Amino acid sequence: MARRSFSKYRKGFTVKFQKTHSTKPAAVTREWFVVDATDLPLGRLSSEVARILRGKHKPSFAPHLDVGDHVVIVNAEKVAVTSNKSESKIYYRHSGFPGGLREQSFDELMEKYPERIIEKAVTGMLPKNRLGRQMGTKLKVYAGPDHPHQAQQPRELALDIRKVVA
Repeated sequence: MARRSFSKYRKGFTVKFQKTHSTKPAAVTREWFVVDATDLPLGRLSSEVARILRGKHKPSFAPHLDVGDHVVIVNAEKVAVTSNKSESKIYYRHSGFPGGLREQSFDELMEKYPERIIEKAVTGMLPKNRLGRQMGTKLKVYAGPDHPHQAQQPRELALDIRKVVA
């Protein structure tokens, strides 16, 4: 701690200054985690994964840096939604041309691209800027139980989320 004496205070009076810790990009260490999405609610799973991608679980978290870890989600085709969201939830996208609005229901998207459901839910919970897009690249989603990231030796991530009973 730095000690300085100022003339505007009493003579001989010293003031302590605390040093603020700032995480540097070179000091960031990343881990790999695997999450099994079987019977987990989509929103609760997505919010926990977004928190890990952002790095908020680390003491070295800084809002202006990407300090998060890599997350691999398997069994995306078995993710659950509650109520009647499987029939009523609609996903929209636009081609950029006039009249180019396209829509798909949850069930249609689940049949064709089950990975996109979790990707859209998680990226919607990340910052909407360059940093958020960079964080989104650390998310890997696979429809089945297999993934090609065994070489990174990912750890199983145990989430305290109650499974949906059908």
